[in-house]
Amino acid sequence: MPRVAGQIDEAKTEAILDAAAEIFAERGLAAPMEAIARRAGVSKQTLYNRYRGKNELVRALVIQKSDQIIGSLHARDAAASPREVLADFARTLLNLANSKSPVFLRTIIQSAGEMPDLAQEVFQAGPLRSRMELAAYLAEQTRLRRLSVAEPEQAAEFFAGMVSGQRQLRGLLGLSQPMSPEQIDRLAQEAADRFVRAYAPS
Repeated sequence: MPRVAGQIDEAKTEAILDAAAEIFAERGLAAPMEAIARRAGVSKQTLYNRYRGKNELVRALVIQKSDQIIGSLHARDAAASPREVLADFARTLLNLANSKSPVFLRTIIQSAGEMPDLAQEVFQAGPLRSRMELAAYLAEQTRLRRLSVAEPEQAAEFFAGMVSGQRQLRGLLGLSQPMSPEQIDRLAQEAADRFVRAYAPS
């Protein structure tokens, strides 16, 4: 069955973002937009029609990853337990840490001194956005008396750090070893279990 226009546009966008992640990881943010267009199999004009410049493209990449993380908070129905939802969230973080995302993040950090505005945009669109969504989820679960979290934003930081803190640092240093799906699942479940026990309603 032929794909409709919306599906084609979505496929091109995915191809561009995948190519950008690869090129930036290989060559840094100084890589030309033309190289990304070639890798994605699209024209330079098509690339610029979607993203007016490199900053916009980097921001789109970060939002794509952030959307994956945030989506894990809403993938289950409302009856799902905090333990299940938090395990999904942790699993998504660990899968991203297991991918090329740390290499991309390292590229951003290396360019932060020369591009401080971009670094701020990346932080707001990625880590800050996902942590605030997690904090909102924790606040809602507290309202429903499923958890007892007095400071949701701080608790969100604790949970994210427990899941990916050291692993993310090793990834940024290029020292991490890939995890198996079984390892990821075990770590995600353990993090969720520990967190839910710590913040169980009295």
